[in-house]
This record gives sequence, structure tokens and C-alpha cells, in this order.
Amino acid sequence: MAKYLVIVESPAKVKTIKKFLGSNYEVIASNGHVRDLPKSTMGIDIENDYEPKYITIRGKGDKLAEIKRYVKMAEKVFLATDPDREGEAISWHLQNALKLDDKKIVRITFNEITKNAVKESIKNSREINTNLVDAQQARRVLDRMVGYKISPVLWAKVKRGLSAGRVQSVALRMICDREEEINAFISEEYWTLDVNLGVEGEKKPITAKFYGDENGKIEIENEAQLKEIVKKIKKASFKPFEIKNGERIKKAPLPFTTSTLQQEASKVLNFSTQKTMRLAQQLYEGVDIKGYGTIGLITYLRTDSIRISDEADAMARKYIEDTFGKEFVSKTEQAKKSGNKIQDAHEAIRPTQIELTPTILKDELSRDLFRLYQLIWKRFTASRMENAKYDTTSIKIKASDYIFTTATSKLSFEGFMSVYAFSDEEKEKTNAILKTISKDTKLTFIDEDGKQHFTQPPAHFTEAALVKALEEQGIGRPSTYAPTITTIIARRYVVKENKNLYITELGEAVNSIMKTAFQVIVDSSFTANLESLLDMVEEGKVNWKTVIRNFYPDLNEAVEHAEQNLEKINIEDESTDIQCDMCGRNMVIKYGPHGKFLACPGFPECRNTKPYYEKIGVACPDCGQDIVIRKTKKGRKFFGCINNPECEFMSWSKPVEKKCPDCGKYMVQKGNKTVCSDEKCGYVE
Repeated sequence: MAKYLVIVESPAKVKTIKKFLGSNYEVIASNGHVRDLPKSTMGIDIENDYEPKYITIRGKGDKLAEIKRYVKMAEKVFLATDPDREGEAISWHLQNALKLDDKKIVRITFNEITKNAVKESIKNSREINTNLVDAQQARRVLDRMVGYKISPVLWAKVKRGLSAGRVQSVALRMICDREEEINAFISEEYWTLDVNLGVEGEKKPITAKFYGDENGKIEIENEAQLKEIVKKIKKASFKPFEIKNGERIKKAPLPFTTSTLQQEASKVLNFSTQKTMRLAQQLYEGVDIKGYGTIGLITYLRTDSIRISDEADAMARKYIEDTFGKEFVSKTEQAKKSGNKIQDAHEAIRPTQIELTPTILKDELSRDLFRLYQLIWKRFTASRMENAKYDTTSIKIKASDYIFTTATSKLSFEGFMSVYAFSDEEKEKTNAILKTISKDTKLTFIDEDGKQHFTQPPAHFTEAALVKALEEQGIGRPSTYAPTITTIIARRYVVKENKNLYITELGEAVNSIMKTAFQVIVDSSFTANLESLLDMVEEGKVNWKTVIRNFYPDLNEAVEHAEQNLEKINIEDESTDIQCDMCGRNMVIKYGPHGKFLACPGFPECRNTKPYYEKIGVACPDCGQDIVIRKTKKGRKFFGCINNPECEFMSWSKPVEKKCPDCGKYMVQKGNKTVCSDEKCGYVE
């Protein structure tokens, strides 16, 4: 019988680790958490200094009984859950649920599931880190308090089983604020001017862009201004007066953290954050590779560190020198990013064995696993390589009082780009003719190309952009980004269309309540400050109960205040003059998970429902019937004609009754202004 028992979180790791450790070790999985707070109540004893009341998770009793049988037969138990706060907490819960003696159990962690890493972790076993456990307990208790105190308020207000989360509410507010910015944005006209110039002794022309004059850059605001400039330059001679030859460096990228992996996988592979994390988990836990057996292909996937172990760094540099040449090996260490706390016990996300190239593994992995592994492998390899270098030439050309510019760049040394470059990255702008131009070269005007443009509103958040914004503001941690986004989409507060995240009517209602009644909870600075406090708990500088003691009274007061106000503003079912087709009663407006709908008040005897179209009191400019608030299939709000599909009128911005005094077209609301729906007209009130 095996002397030692190793308990891991995931069944996927069992076979791999058992193979590494041999017959003296038995390996079993806990299948994640075994204890948690109860679902039926808040599960926190407020009167007893906020003590959590943990219970065995339903369905985990048999699993615990099975683990206990193995524990009885083992001389020593190694708790090998994931190397982060949550993993530490799972080990602590296992120790308590199994009633394990401190002398019998030890904690081990490994950043990668390879033979060396697992065996090394056995040699370097330690006690459970209670600071890490307390930081996780504090997060769990804070989230539970927010969820269980605020959700009933939302239920009462919006009349359905909604719920609130601490980090989700901030993410929702960020998306709402961006939507308001976009809705309030008013486009401004501007023009660009390019000129095509003949070069003495050359067949092909060059193109130069309008810059301004000797006093600096000039923005061309309208067509009249453009025509005035064109009129002057047509009569002028074009003379090069400043020529600069130089070198531009493109820096090698840093290796991946959880956040940057999610962003790059979204941009390059079109993966959602949830999909990226699911695939990365498989690569970390182990894949069966011919000739190698089952091995973990990447290091731990939840990290905000860019540190690389000395051993992995040396292996990467040797591989690069052998494959590409000595000149491609980076001569400097990548500087660590400054700012927010870095969980530096972890490494960045990297391949566990650099010699397992994407080419070798192509036939061993499914398409999506291969694509993600290739991205991680290339990024890590590139991070140990030299910068790319470009030779650049920029020329300033004078015509009348105006200055035009033209530039070219040619890749002179590929560096990291021989491994890590994507088609959507900056293209080479090579024009060999520019190298031949001197201050004496004669240039002749051929023609001009003036184009009208309109400034664009801020972009809608994508999953990748939201992850970046959350990280920059210090909200959440690597393990929380994907679940946060998944939750707000699952609750239909937000919908995803063509990568973009749009707020739904339901999301607007929830955000409005949160901003009014629980302003502190949805304040990004407050949430970021809480994250810093949790980091201080992890470092042993702050007691976790102190964080809870300071947080709960304010939350409770806000909830009580909101409950009192809700009695005054409670929404009743609004009656309409639309008759039920089945029983003749006047139907009422109800609020469901997908927004408002019409229902018969005779429920449950009569179960008739209909879509509800809210009129905005404006006639359709195409057919004269009512404009109503409609929603796309995914729940995004827009304004359309009630006579759809016969009339196809639609607008993302809310139309108003007034017509544009300049062009006669319909006008729309943009924040606190009213603007013409035709951008080219540009009328604003």
C-alpha cells in the first residue's frame, strides 16, 4: 500500500502526477472546493465577529468519505492544490473537513506539472500559509455580504430574481459609463490632405501628408479651409528642407500574464476570456504527448507576474542561440512592470519545455489548444530575444507657407519578429525613392487628395479591453477577470455582439439602482483599495477581520437606507389599455430577465403574454407611425418603427420630434444635446 497521499484539485492532474511520483504515492482529487458558505443563508455570524459558517458542499460528502479512507492508510498527506490564494484556502478547508493532524499533513505547490517541479515540491513542503487563506476568506466573505445584502434590494426594485456582485457591479458600471460617453458623443468634421509629387529622375511619384506650417500642426476643419490651402499650393514650388535618417526600435514583448494572455488571445485568436482560461487550464493540467506521456505544457495560468525562473530563461536563450543565432538572444533582462502588487511567487505564463515547439505538437493537440499553445510559446520565446530594428527616413517638404511630411521605414533586423509577428501589426512602409531625395531634388506637383472625415466616439468595450481596464484600475485579480465577464453576460446585464459588449435595459436598471443606493460599492477606487487591503492581509500586515469590520456597517446602513426608499418608489405592475386576446382583461407591464413584457393580470388562470413596445412619443420619419424601443436578438436597445418589418426605420440614438432647421432630417439626443441625424449636416443644439 502507498505510504504517502497527494491530494490535488482536478482529476485531470491525477494520472500525470502519479506517473511522476511512483508506487509509494497515491494521488486523489478533491474535485475543487469541499466546503463553502451555505447557499440558503448569508452564512456569516455577524454577532460573533463575522465568523464564517462553513458547511460541506452538497454532493461532496461521498468524496470526503473516500479521501478519509485514503488518509487513514497514509503516513503523510501532501496537499497539492493550486498555487494561489484559492488553492491555499482549499487545502485549509480539506485539513479542517478531514480533521487532519498538523504533523500528518504538509502543503506543496508547483508552478508547472512536470517531473522536476513535482518532485522538487515534495522536497520543499511547508505548512499551510494562513495569511493566504485569510486573504481568500476575506474576499469570499466580502463578496457574500454584497451579494446577499444587495440582491434582495434589486429583487424588490426590479421584481425578478436578480443579484449583485462586488466586482461585477464595478465592471457593469464601467460598461454603462462607456455607453453614456458614446451616446453623448458628437462627431466633428475634419479633413486630411495628401499630395502626389513627381521626383526628378524617378518614374513613380511619392505621397506627402499635410502637416501645418512653421508654427506647428494645423487641423483642417472644413472644405473651405481645404480649398484655400489647395489654391495656394497649386501655384507653389515643393522643396525638401529637412531630411532625417534614423533607426527605430520595436521592443520585444513581455511574457504573458493572465490579463495579457486573455487580451492577446481575444485579439489574435478571437477567443472569449472564458474559452482562453478553459484551454489554458487543459494545457497546464496535462496533455498526452507521444514519446513524453501526459505532461503539463504551460506553467500556472493565474498570475500577474512577468518573472521567469533562471532555469527557464537559460533554456530559452540557449534554444534561441542554437536556432536563430547569438545576435538574436536578448542582451538585457526584461524590466519588471511597476505599479500594482505582483504575485511574484508565480512566474509568467510560459511553456514548461521550450524544445516542445508548436511544430512538434501540431498533430498532438486539438486545433484550439494548438493555437493557444503556439501563442504562449511564441510570446515567451520572443520575450528572450533582441528588439526588432527599422531604418527610417523622414522628409519635410515646404510649399508656400505650408509643410508636408513623408516617411518610410525598412526592417533592418528582425529580432523577436522572426518568431512573434502578426499580420494586423504595423506594416512596413517602404518607399526606396525617399532614400534618393536630397535638399536639391526637384519635386513637381501632380495632384491632391482631400478627404472628409468625422471624429469617432470611444469604442465599446470588448472582453479584452474590459480586462485591460480592470487590471489598470486594480480591480479584481487574475482569477476574477473571466468569471466577472461571464457572470454579467449570463445575467443578461450585458450582451456581446461582434466582440463588443453592450448594456441591456436590465443592465441599465441594475446599474441605476447600484449608483443611487450603493455608490461606494460601484466606485472603482473603493474596489481597487479593497484589493490592496486583501494584498496586505496576504502579506500579514492587516488582520482579515479588520477589513470586514470596517466594511460591513457601511454596507448594512446603505441597504437599510435603500430599503426605506424602495417603499416610496416601489414599481407596481403598470396597467395598459391593451386587451388580453384570451380573456379580455387589460394587460399589465411586467419586468423579466429580458426586459419588459405584457402579461395578463389573470395569471395563473390566464398565462397570455405579449412583447411590450414602449412608445417614445415621436412619429417615424419614414412612415409616420410610432417609434418604439426595440431590442436586438441579444438584448441590445435601439429605436425602431412599430410597423416593422413593413417599415425598416431604426436608430441607435433616441429620435426627437424636432426636425433639423438646416437640412430637414430627423434629430436625435446625444447626452444633453440634440443633433442632426445626418453627420454631414452637423447641426447641433
